Parts: sequence; C-alpha cells; structure tokens
Amino acid sequence: MKAGESVNEYFAQTLTIANKMKANGENKGDVVVVEKILRSMTPKFDYVVCSIEESRDIDTLTIDELQSSLLVHEQRMSAHVEEEHALKITHGDQAGGRG
Repeated sequence: MKAGESVNEYFAQTLTIANKMKANGENKGDVVVVEKILRSMTPKFDYVVCSIEESRDIDTLTIDELQSSLLVHEQRMSAHVEEEHALKITHGDQAGGRG
C-alpha cells in the first residue's frame, strides 16, 4: 500500500492481481491474500494490523471482513484528522483576534 492510498483503492488493486493469478491457475486462497494485505499496509495501520492479528483467527478471516475492518479504522483516522484541523482553525482564529 502506498502512502495516501485509500483502503478501497488498495483492495481493488490487490484483488485484481489475485483474480488474474486465479485465471492463470495460480489460486493462492484467501488466507494468503489476507496475510499479504496485512503485511503490506502502511505504518499508520500498524496498530490496527496488530489488533486484527491478535483478536481474530487469520485462517478464518475473509477478505471482505478484513476490508470492512480496515475501512472502519481508516474512516476513524480521517475523522480525527478533520477534528484536529477544525480545532487548529478555531484556535488560530481566536489567537488572531487578540492583539
């Protein structure tokens, strides 16, 4: 996964490659795909990946379940960034008015 790339974009690319491999007779199975996705996430997902690996059985985790879980975390992270940005703007406006 590249920095700035969304979970949906990354999954679309990864599943396209996995499907092409299946079409060529090289079916790795969902477990291998799930493991590769978890290993290739960007560092901002490290704590999420650790949490998933510790709390879930990777051998039974489906690709859809993994994508859903990562999407929820991505949305939460982006919401926190937006809140921080709004707080900075609000705080900056108040500081600018003094003076």
